Amino acid sequence: MPHHLSRWTGLAGSVLLALAAWLGGALPHGDLRPTPVSIWQGPHGPLVIGAWLVGTGLMAWAWWSLRTGPPSTRWVLVTVALWLLPMLVVPPLGSRDAYAYACQGASWSGGINPYEQGVSALPCPWLDTISYIWRDTAAPYGPLFVVLAGAVVKLTGSLIGSIVLFRLLAVAGVALTAWCLPVLARRCGVPAERALWLALASPLVAVHLVGGAHNDALMVGLLVAGLAVVASRPGRPGPLLAAGLLLGLAAALKVTALVVVPFAALAAIAGPYRFRALLRDGWWVVAAAVVTVVGITFAAGLDFGWVTGLEQGNLVIAWTSPPTAVGQTVGYVAALFGAHVDALPATRAIGVLVLAVLLVWLWWRARHREPLWHAGLALAATVALAPLFHPWYWTWPLAVLAATARRTGWFSLVALVSSFLVLADGTGLARFTKMPGAPLMTLLVIVVAVRLVRSARAAREPSPAD
Repeated sequence: MPHHLSRWTGLAGSVLLALAAWLGGALPHGDLRPTPVSIWQGPHGPLVIGAWLVGTGLMAWAWWSLRTGPPSTRWVLVTVALWLLPMLVVPPLGSRDAYAYACQGASWSGGINPYEQGVSALPCPWLDTISYIWRDTAAPYGPLFVVLAGAVVKLTGSLIGSIVLFRLLAVAGVALTAWCLPVLARRCGVPAERALWLALASPLVAVHLVGGAHNDALMVGLLVAGLAVVASRPGRPGPLLAAGLLLGLAAALKVTALVVVPFAALAAIAGPYRFRALLRDGWWVVAAAVVTVVGITFAAGLDFGWVTGLEQGNLVIAWTSPPTAVGQTVGYVAALFGAHVDALPATRAIGVLVLAVLLVWLWWRARHREPLWHAGLALAATVALAPLFHPWYWTWPLAVLAATARRTGWFSLVALVSSFLVLADGTGLARFTKMPGAPLMTLLVIVVAVRLVRSARAAREPSPAD
């Protein structure tokens, strides 16, 4: 597709998605237990679903068509800005999380620790906007975001005002990514325009990060900024302290950002890897990141309950998480033989164990080559092996891999498919497609595992010349 046609095709898709948001997005007093059928039968149902499907399709097509080479950095930034404009003036799109942010901010400003009590304890003045499952659960976000949410609610005093500020924070995160990603890409030998296009023109950014006003946008921006500083100034204590501070701020928003810190420590080494060099250069990054997270936690008067709050993801059962899909499939197969087996706790625990081993292995490989690319792989593994997968989670590895990877097809394809998993009002299609979703995901897990094992064996075999 010619690049000018791609620009206007994507903008048309963004406008259609804005229409879907106004007619049937995650409106404050919408249906909290919708189904695709109830949405279709509701007001403007066919138009809402049609606008969402066609709009997502147009944006996805335009993005995918230029994934290997947009014309210039400036052209990409202008195009992304055009695509984001309609998303600035719509109700929350694709998720009701922004309402939960507001209620957690109200709890914090009301003197309640959101890591100890749910938002129903205050109760939140906007409690009826939040899905029932999240009303009595602890906040899963870091202390920095709890403080930011409290400040937003205090400043605005209203739900609409809070949503506007949360969206502005998301836009700030996207802008920070746009500013820092070219630096990271050039240091990693990747064309800056391609990195920006892959990371920011994806429908996941417009629909979920900006339209859904997700705090992931700010986390990704800080994470990319920290990695860009590390890549630009290895071996220099001052910049490396600043990089650790940025990564610590990202982790204080969402703890998963800590996954990249060990890899950033490797990238901080000036010259080839040596253990002494790691201690000399890498510790500046690690120490600054840890001190930042701990300092913000205690400065906010909170504890580390936000770490255990991550367990709330176990409440959602969707085949988009590979460990969850395997557990569901085991249960379905057992049912064929008249047995009732709840394999989810076991498969999810195995997923966490595999992730721990995989992260160590990736770090060990990264000692002598491309540590920041391995950081992107580590984020991808973290998202894939977690008990819960939301489409916007994929923006974490997407941003890092866009700036560090030579081969882009696999992670771009995941982003493309993920764009179609959630309807305009936040209804996850995975809830209604357990069959055949879970068995198909399980089959994909098996295929990927077999290919990885074969690749590892081939790498160990001596070449014929040897």
